[in-house]
Amino acid sequence: MTSAPLIAVLDYGIGNLRSAQKALQRVGADARLTTSGADAASADAVVLPGVGAFGACMDALRDAQLEDVVHNAVASGRPFLGICVGMQMLFSSSEESPDVRGLDVIEGDVKWIPSTLPRPQMQWNQLTITRDDPILRGLGKDPWMYFVHSLHGVPRDPAHVVATTHYGDDLNVAFRKNNVFATQFHPEKSAASGLHLLQNFVAQVSAS
Repeated sequence: MTSAPLIAVLDYGIGNLRSAQKALQRVGADARLTTSGADAASADAVVLPGVGAFGACMDALRDAQLEDVVHNAVASGRPFLGICVGMQMLFSSSEESPDVRGLDVIEGDVKWIPSTLPRPQMQWNQLTITRDDPILRGLGKDPWMYFVHSLHGVPRDPAHVVATTHYGDDLNVAFRKNNVFATQFHPEKSAASGLHLLQNFVAQVSAS
């Protein structure tokens, strides 16, 4: 019997990290919250969730001494997943907190969604998948996902965008750069479609 892949969910004291952990466990992973760089280094994959403000999350990550842990995990080539503000933190900077440096894993900026619309967008919305990616396979045409956000990522290389959604404008909401996959939406709160995405991620971890 194949053992469940070990996935480290980085715990830096921000938001409801357990929802991501429990969703990953539900689709077959041995997902564990950790504050330890050693635990993250020994895991098969690493997940960076996040909710709230970009600056507060970056400050908390650095205070928890997990910034280098993220960079080391990305550099290792192991599967890495960023969720919501965890996705935003992977970018170079954010208009929400212009004085706070991001992780610069995905070169580019996090920008406000149009001010003519209610912010945050707090609703279900459909994805338009713009590039084939194993994490998005089997989701069907224009799958619904759950969003709570006021900003979206704008990478310098448009090829990093793998899905968009329409909310007043086309917004970038899922990204791929090498071993890193990141979503603005919350797969752990997106019912069957979100669980299918996480199951694809776990399957990728098992195969790597």
